Amino acid sequence: MNTIAQILEYIISRALEMNRLYIPDESAGINYSAIFCQNDSEFERLNKEAAQIGGIIENTPTGPLYKFHNSFQTLAGPLWLLKIRKPDPARSQRGDADFTLKNYNLFKEKHLPDREHFKIIDRGHFEMIELRDQKFQVLSYFSNIPLTIQLGIER
Repeated sequence: MNTIAQILEYIISRALEMNRLYIPDESAGINYSAIFCQNDSEFERLNKEAAQIGGIIENTPTGPLYKFHNSFQTLAGPLWLLKIRKPDPARSQRGDADFTLKNYNLFKEKHLPDREHFKIIDRGHFEMIELRDQKFQVLSYFSNIPLTIQLGIER
């Protein structure tokens, strides 16, 4: 049984590796991460663990969003937000890492032509770019507006 810390280390390190492959010239700090639970028992166990290290700031249909009491230090910088996502057969990956860019519009213009790996997602009040490669078993997202800013959380 892996802990939240172990799972996040895996997700973030794999996301950074994928980022280095497809966007080697970009520097982006971590903004948010989600763990995609593989089954109901993992979902229950990780929520119990998350409740010890943070508090729920939003309940969503796909699972609760937690804010850590103290930032979780990662290879991509301090992480404050974590979603424990309900099991979903459409989400075979282990999780995702969301990154904050210095210039979202320039990034979009430069990388969106690569439709094999990059996809734009419109959420109405914000948009994000997904970076995907099946070899990595994680997803990277680049949001405009980052979730920490949407929620008024200092970074």
